[in-house]
Amino acid sequence: MSTTETLIAAADAHSAHNYHPLPVVVATADGAWMTDVEGRRYLDLLAGYSALNFGHGNRRLIDAARAQLERVTLTSRAFHHDRFADFCGQLAELCGMELVLPMNTGAEAVETAVKAARKWGYRVKGVPSGMAKIVVAAGNFHGRTTTIISFSTDREARADYEPYTPGFEIVPYGDLTAMRAALTENAVAVLLEPIQGEAGVLVPPAGYLAGVRELTRERGVLFVADEIQSGLGRTGRTFACEHEGVVPDMYVLGKALGGGIVPVSAVVSSREVLGVFRPGEHGSTFGGNPLACAVALEVIAMLRSGDFQRRAAELGDHLHRELGLLTGSGHVTEVRGRGLWAGVDIDPAYGTGREISEKLMDRGVLVKDTHGSTIRIAPPLVITKEDLDWGLGQLRGVLGA
Repeated sequence: MSTTETLIAAADAHSAHNYHPLPVVVATADGAWMTDVEGRRYLDLLAGYSALNFGHGNRRLIDAARAQLERVTLTSRAFHHDRFADFCGQLAELCGMELVLPMNTGAEAVETAVKAARKWGYRVKGVPSGMAKIVVAAGNFHGRTTTIISFSTDREARADYEPYTPGFEIVPYGDLTAMRAALTENAVAVLLEPIQGEAGVLVPPAGYLAGVRELTRERGVLFVADEIQSGLGRTGRTFACEHEGVVPDMYVLGKALGGGIVPVSAVVSSREVLGVFRPGEHGSTFGGNPLACAVALEVIAMLRSGDFQRRAAELGDHLHRELGLLTGSGHVTEVRGRGLWAGVDIDPAYGTGREISEKLMDRGVLVKDTHGSTIRIAPPLVITKEDLDWGLGQLRGVLGA
């Protein structure tokens, strides 16, 4: 057996099989490239589902983490530490909001947003106790906790985990008429991904986000934007909502906020909304820890320049032009996305998304499939045009285009 086969067999023997990774074992990585235990290099066109927007081993982020590792890594929120105020203040400023509630993972941040919206509904809006409703979209992916999968429409995510948490209504994504009907008097929030990532990088119809923003204002309902995957530069703007000039009531952030080094997430909103929490009502031992704050502060500084957003926009235009040409190849039925983010639907007659991903892996390119026939492309924002073109060339080769 090869080293790769040995390590995969060992992992399969002692880890729960809740993932089905491609058969590659990564040992090192730099920028947009990863090297496996056999010494073979791969172009990373997934970027940790956008957690690695700034590339592997980004020197600024590594230096920030190393410097903090030498000082203090964890205090818990039982005490103050000297990075917390800057982190909260600068993230609030980046978002144009007032308060920040830091957590660790994206799912934790979504759970926090759900709790905040319900508490706001009872304390501020005056919804009767136990009656708060949150409206979500079909095809959503907000995480895998018990509450979150309760409003998923993905059979694999939901099966065998009932009973489900009540208090959610699911409407079709992109349908303003259905959204309007769902915003009844006990609705406290609309929770949406501005672009649905796990569903295949689905971009809603033009005007949809602006329409939701108008409806939520009319009905006194919070608009909660889950920008965990779409935010922090991925789509060519700091936030995907900006493409329609929309500012939600609450941002839910994660993934790239930790720079691919540590898990960092946050809910960012107004004082009216997040001010409903009191000491002891919600928290996290590791949320807002010094190491996380140090890395996230460097992420915020990098985003403040606008360079990564411009790069994602420019390379994204090139990416979508090139992918658009593949729709005439006979093997690609549709391409969607925005910025350096794309969903490519493969004709099932030609192969599944998994099969295409494996063929690309054999050519030195790493992507991942979703929903059977779709592959997602989301390279680190630091990728060069030359490397991107090389990766697209490998895709054309796999598709015989």
